[in-house]
Parts: sequence; C-alpha cells; structure tokens
Amino acid sequence: MLHFRGLWDSAHPRVADIEKVRRKIRSLPSGSIIRLGGMTDCFQPCELHYRTTYQTIQEMNLCRVSYLIVTKSALPAAPEYLEILDKELAHIQITVTCLDDTQTAQFEKASPPSQRIRAIQALQAEGYDVAIRLSPIVEEYMDFDKLNDLGIERCVVEFLRVNSWIRQWFRGVDFSKYTVRQGGYYHLPLKEKQRIVEKIHIPQKTICEDVTEHYQFWRDFVNPNKEDCCNLRKTHH
Repeated sequence: MLHFRGLWDSAHPRVADIEKVRRKIRSLPSGSIIRLGGMTDCFQPCELHYRTTYQTIQEMNLCRVSYLIVTKSALPAAPEYLEILDKELAHIQITVTCLDDTQTAQFEKASPPSQRIRAIQALQAEGYDVAIRLSPIVEEYMDFDKLNDLGIERCVVEFLRVNSWIRQWFRGVDFSKYTVRQGGYYHLPLKEKQRIVEKIHIPQKTICEDVTEHYQFWRDFVNPNKEDCCNLRKTHH
C-alpha cells in the first residue's frame, strides 16, 4: 500500500522508534487489541536485524495488550517468536493469495507461500489462534483442491478490489466479472462471491467485505462472529 502511494523505500526502510512504541503501548488499557501489519508488513526481512516487532510483542505481553499479527511472512513460526507469542494475547493471520511459489514470485516479494503454509500449520499445532488470510481471493490464482487438503481450520476471506493499477498488476484475471462499483473500485457481484466461497472447505470461514450490502449478507448468514469479521478467538485474561 505504501509502495503504491510512493511512500515506501524498500532499500532504506524507516524503522519505528521502539521507545515511542513502548510509550504508546503503556498508554493503552489492558485488554486492548492492536493490529500489527496494517500499512506495512511487520515481519519484513529487516525485522531479523532490528527486532522491532519482537520487542513490540514483548512489551504488549508485559502490558497484557492483545495483538493481531497480519503478515505475508513465515517468521512468526520461527523458534524465537514462538517463545514469546502469548497464546492468550496473540492472534496470527498469514496472508496467501496463491499456493504456487513460482507464480507468487511474479507479483509478491515475501516468504514463498509453501513456507507460509508450514508456518500456519505449525502455529495451529501449537494451539495458537491462527488463520490463513485469503486476501485477496482470486479464483484464477487459487488451487482450491490443494487449499482444502492443507488441514487448516480457520480462514479469513477478502475479495479483490479492482482499479486501473490492479488491472496491470494481476495477469490472467477475468476483470469483466467485476461489475459492482463502490468506493472507487470495481467488485464482484455477491452471487459470484458466494460461488467462490463455496469452493473453500476450510471448517471455519469468515468474510471481510468492502461492499456495504455484501457485508450485511456475510455478517448475517456466514460469519461465525457477527461483531468481528476477523473472527478472533476470545480469550479470558
């Protein structure tokens, strides 16, 4: 998102000031939930050097502040992070758009999806609140049979929003199906979205949605938690 807006320098990323981060966390009431990985991924390769996310997690654990990690990295399942991720506080959602490593490398610079899948499986086996985030779900890019055979228990689904930049970025997608206009983007009709969701056989599915009428449908008839489209597992601190 920052790269798209011309605000990201991948060669020289600006690193967050951990002391400012700590002060902000300490000002939050216990029981708050913070999302890590909104504007940019909090587990980029530079995390291995700076450890800003590692230190942020430690501080949130200390202050009993819950955190939702959204990432395209396999790093959360690395031993040093498993040691500090608190099962009562941590919610991890790892994004996968395509299961093919070679195809994914054409449009993403992140951990190969095979590594991300293994990370999800490892975190799930350890008992963490973890989900695969199909964001966006693009029918032409997803092997649904393979997806359904992974043994993953929870998923978060988001659909592609199309503008002129997206049309150039994603190859081989039938954009003629995206006929619903809202918020400056073109979206799939609800019936098309329903058809795609039915191909996903992961036991617990929740759908995040930008189109107002579509969101109301998913909330009322599909999402397990009507108040939280991210479907975070509730814990008692």
